[in-house]
Formats: sequence, structure tokens, C-alpha cells
Amino acid sequence: MKQSFIKKHGSQLLVHILFWMLFVFVSLSIFSRYYWKENPFLQYLSILVVIVYANNFVLLPFFVKKKWYIPYVFVFAIISFFATQLYCNVFAQCGCSIMKCLSDYLWQTLVPLIFFSFVWVLYRFIDKQAEVEQVKKEHAEMELKFLKSQINPHVLFNNLNTIYSYSIEKPAETPELILMLSDNLKHVLYESNAKTISLEKELQFLDNYIKFQRIRTEGVKQIFYKTEVNSAHKKIAPLLLITIIENAFKHSTLNSDISISIIEKDSVLECVCSNDYNKDQVTSTDFKIGLQNLEKRLQLIYKDNYSFDIKKAEQFVVILKLNLK
Repeated sequence: MKQSFIKKHGSQLLVHILFWMLFVFVSLSIFSRYYWKENPFLQYLSILVVIVYANNFVLLPFFVKKKWYIPYVFVFAIISFFATQLYCNVFAQCGCSIMKCLSDYLWQTLVPLIFFSFVWVLYRFIDKQAEVEQVKKEHAEMELKFLKSQINPHVLFNNLNTIYSYSIEKPAETPELILMLSDNLKHVLYESNAKTISLEKELQFLDNYIKFQRIRTEGVKQIFYKTEVNSAHKKIAPLLLITIIENAFKHSTLNSDISISIIEKDSVLECVCSNDYNKDQVTSTDFKIGLQNLEKRLQLIYKDNYSFDIKKAEQFVVILKLNLK
């Protein structure tokens, strides 16, 4: 991680240094009629540097984030115009007309502005590509881990035992359980390969999972499960919420309550999951790793469009809010 950080920012720094050296050399060669110490370009250079990096660190990130591309071009043109007039009338004091000034000196403002804007866009594109690859990697690892947990012989054996018991005691309900198990395996194997899926499909997967858990933990754990969704067609990254819910079942104590609430309103999804827990287990790696991996995935996919909180008091409470817009 540290090496990649140094490599990335070191290359950017080298590009900046080389450009400024070349730009100053070319500019001084063109304006050789001035002595170096009296050259107005060298005086203007400090202001030009401020303009360039204000564009890189303030204007570009702000306008690109808002997707205000046309207003940015307008602001870019105004800055270039006034910066060139400043150079002509204050530093060079050429006394020429506005059009003559733009004709002779506009390039000195535009070249670094355009070049470093291009460099900023290029590195942002490279970062985005790296993030996409990281998301794919994290998603693949998460899918594999979850698939292993679902097809783990012990888990599969328990699920089949549950179905077997129902085939004897409640044969009429057995086909439904088989179908639910089939649907969940299908969801993990195939549907979760997509970048996003409908909230309806993800909730159907959770409903099936929780129904199996109700049967398996009957008389041992009490489950309170509630969903309120206004827009089931909204998209969500697959297998996000199951990590929170699975963690609650895995680490809750015997004869305890598990409360799960999933509410979607105005494109904001809130998942709150609470369970009784053994406080001595909170420090264990196994207890933390699932939620830590989930948070990594949230950072990669949703960035500033989520909040993720864990509260450890009388109960272990996980609160996830997602902006699904």
C-alpha cells in the first residue's frame, strides 16, 4: 500500500516538476529581450502557479463532482481571460489592445491550465479503474467466502436436516423449503455476479435465509424481522445486508433475541440489526472480520453515500444506511 502510494504520487510530482522546468525554459527563451531578473513572466509565474493549483485542488474536484461541466468551461475561460489581462497590463505593461494581448500572451496561461487539467483527469481515470478492479476483487472474495459458508457441509447438512424434519412433520411445507434453499444457492451462484441487483431480489434472498433460521433456532432464539420498502425496484450491491444478519445469528447467545429492521424510504435504505452477545468475544478476530470486510466493500462501492455504525452496549447493534440514488 505504501509503495503504491509513493509510486503514484511520485510520478505525479515528477510530471509537475518536468513540466514547470520546460515551460519556464521555453517562456524565457521566447522573451529573451528581457533580463532574467527583470522578466515579467518570472514575476507572473508565482500567480500562475496559484491559479493552476487552485484549479486542480478546488475548481476541478468541485465542478466534476457536481457534473457542472459547462459552468466549469465558463469559469475556466473567465480565469484565463483575466489572468492574461493581468499579465499584459500589470507585469508586462505592453499597453496593447485586449485582442492583441490575448493573441500574444493567452497561451502562457492556457498551456499550464489545460495541461494540468488533463493530468488531473488522467490520474482520476486511473484511480477509478483501480477502484473498479478493487471492487471486483473484494466482491469475488466476498462471494467465495459466503458461498463456502453456504455450501459448507455442516451448514448444508443442517439445512437438509431441517427439510427432512419438515418432510416428516409438515410434508405440505417441504417443497417450499426446498425451493427456498434452491433459490438462495442460485442467488449466490449466479445473480450476485451482477454489480447491482434489485432490492426486491435481495430481500427475497434475506427472507428465505431468515425463514430457515427461524426453523433452525426455534425455541433457542427469538427473531424479530421487519421490512418496509417503498421502492423495491431500487438497485443495491448484492450480498451486503446478509453479512450483518449472518453475523448476528453466528455470534448471538443462546436463549436471546435477534432484531432485524430493513426500511427503505426516499431512496435511503436503513438496516438495523441487534442481538445479545458475549462481550468476551468482541475482541476475537473471527467476530470482527466479517464486518470489517463489509466496511471495506462499502467504502469501495458507496464512498460518501453510506454510514456504518457499530454500537456495543447491552446489545450488539449494527446500523447501516445506504443512499440508493
